[in-house]
Amino acid sequence: MRLVTFSLPDGPPRLGAEVDGHLVDLTALSAEENVNLPQDLLSLIRAGDFGLHTTQVLLSRRTLESLRPHVRDRDEIVPHAPFRPGKIIGVGLNYVEHIAESGRALGTGEERPPRPVLFSKPGTAITGPGDPIHHNGDLTSQLDWECELAVVIGRTARRVSEADAWEHVFGFSIINDISARDQRRSGQWFFSKGQDTYAPFGPVVVTRDAVPCPPELDLSLRVNGEVKQKSNTRHMLFPIPRLIADISSGVMLEPGDVIATGSPAGVGAGLNPPQFLRPGDLVEATIESIGTLTNPVVDAR
Repeated sequence: MRLVTFSLPDGPPRLGAEVDGHLVDLTALSAEENVNLPQDLLSLIRAGDFGLHTTQVLLSRRTLESLRPHVRDRDEIVPHAPFRPGKIIGVGLNYVEHIAESGRALGTGEERPPRPVLFSKPGTAITGPGDPIHHNGDLTSQLDWECELAVVIGRTARRVSEADAWEHVFGFSIINDISARDQRRSGQWFFSKGQDTYAPFGPVVVTRDAVPCPPELDLSLRVNGEVKQKSNTRHMLFPIPRLIADISSGVMLEPGDVIATGSPAGVGAGLNPPQFLRPGDLVEATIESIGTLTNPVVDAR
């Protein structure tokens, strides 16, 4: 399934699903059917197998024609980030070519890390498809992009083995790990990567059953139509099961947490000369089988 969060003009967020390219209003459909379906995506994830099964049954017993009263025109809705995660755990230096460019441009070293490099981003950094990325010139002149596959956790994970890791994945989305390169403090990335709007997220969450595991998905990023990043998730240094096992060895993962699995090469800091985002730019992060996450950059001073 492809699950989304949206609202009608001046209305509260609603739960939706993409069915054959059409956006079905699950909030309205469940009310008509008198089905006790969670009314937001985070609650649906936290409901576990019950939430997914209820949604699947609700959609499977209706034809597309009978769903049409609950199909929303894209022009009439406001898309939102799927949900605000409980935790956003970022993974640094997880593509070999990015390790090399980061070593040259950011002084992170060119040796492959022996274990995943982890950091956190606050939930307040989340922003949705079409929403602006804030460029505050008083804080940064080096605002950078990173297209990453987001793994949405669907089941509590504590000391999970790699063999069991997939059972704890709800689905996948896109996250753009925006970074103020000149705000790294004593080697720490929290303020550099954690500012408001520095985690564009969406436009959908695709459930695990709809994506082959392990996912080998093309991903790319464009700025003003020009391709900056282009790779495939199979080039991760530490694949998803290893990340879940490593993180959960000491940090409990809960339903609704998100792992941003790392960026391929092609970040602005690694280009020659370096290139950074400016107000007026348009950033498009695309991952195969998920879609495109588009965000404008605006002046936030």
